[in-house]
Amino acid sequence: MEPQAEYQEPTPILQIAWMRYAQLSAYSRKRKKANLNLRRWVTILGIVATFLALVVTTVPSEASLLNTILRFFLVLTPIVASALAAYGTKFLASGDWLVSRAGAEEVLKEIYIYRTVLQNEKNRNNWLENRLAEIQRSVYRGMNGELIIPPYEGKIPPHYSPDDPSTDAGYHDINGDDYLKYRLESQLKWHINKVSEAQQGRVRLQVLILLSGVAGALLAVFLPLWTALAASFTAAFIGWQELRNYDLTIRNYSKVVMELEILYNHWHNLSYEDKNTTEFFKLVRSAEEILWGQNVEYIKAMQEALKDKDLEEEAGLVNRVIKEARESDRRLKQSLEDSVIDFTTGKLYEANESLSETFEDALNTLAKEASSEIVRAELAAMRDAIQEFSQKIAEKLGLSSSLEQIAEDYQEIEVGQNTPRPVINELLSRYPKTSEVKG
Repeated sequence: MEPQAEYQEPTPILQIAWMRYAQLSAYSRKRKKANLNLRRWVTILGIVATFLALVVTTVPSEASLLNTILRFFLVLTPIVASALAAYGTKFLASGDWLVSRAGAEEVLKEIYIYRTVLQNEKNRNNWLENRLAEIQRSVYRGMNGELIIPPYEGKIPPHYSPDDPSTDAGYHDINGDDYLKYRLESQLKWHINKVSEAQQGRVRLQVLILLSGVAGALLAVFLPLWTALAASFTAAFIGWQELRNYDLTIRNYSKVVMELEILYNHWHNLSYEDKNTTEFFKLVRSAEEILWGQNVEYIKAMQEALKDKDLEEEAGLVNRVIKEARESDRRLKQSLEDSVIDFTTGKLYEANESLSETFEDALNTLAKEASSEIVRAELAAMRDAIQEFSQKIAEKLGLSSSLEQIAEDYQEIEVGQNTPRPVINELLSRYPKTSEVKG
């Protein structure tokens, strides 16, 4: 192929295309950073809430000022977390940064096709204009009709540096070697670096998950109440790992690295004569299909991750963590109360057993004493005295009864000088006799 000119007058539509790419790319990076920072703060607040809930349960009530301050922050933490989650759900949960990233990558793909495959086409300006219009409409629909993207104020093209010959000036048509250097090699290095970063992030999170698990096991032995804090760290690390989706990212980017390396090797294996128009177009189309396919897979994976990691649910974890910590404290207090009650019940049972044994011993002692000669003699004397007393009572009761009967029989007779002697003798004969000595 003939070498291309170093400089060409930029066409207006190509300048517009670079501006749209830079605008969408800058907006995507900004929104992605805001989304990750917001989720990071919600996760941190969940851990802080767990820590405060545990500290409040351990601080003595006598330290009223410290306890009041801690409880204030304990109440404030879930409020702030809920506010952040509500903000994120309203303004960040739509995944608009993924839509803008897809739009930016599609614009970049069309820019390189415009400068390579279509460089000899007369109507390529109209083609690029139509493609930009289709991409903008697609982004508009993806953002639910709200295309709120601030203007771009940086340099165009955004990655070009006059001091770095490996960067692309962006406006002139390019041949196969230039495409390989500006596009394929650049994307190959970028994906290799991203695979390395993702691997480091995955290993780092796995180590942190293991360490928090070990810490939780140790705390379960020595400080059972504080295992909730280790559990919150573990949940935060696992949630962050799921959000970043390192496993799928590494596999996706690794496939891109492999395919781009194959294209790189194939191009360098061609002789100068073989690097004709057909091979050049084949290189461009194959590379752009690989990069666009990777972009589509990445967006799908991140959309699934965002769908599974709802901000409202993450904020709800803060309240659930506090509730669980309080429930743990309640269970601990209940366990202590149960222990006291069990101990007291046991001691009372032992006291009752001891008292029963003492009472039985006393009864046995009395029984032994009652079987002695002296006690039997005293009991016999008491029995005789009681019988004698009972006889006297009976005699008195009989006398009283006889007198009442005599009074009733002779109530109409007046005893005096004129009373006949037979009546008096009869009355005297009926008068009861006693064993008491007269006189």
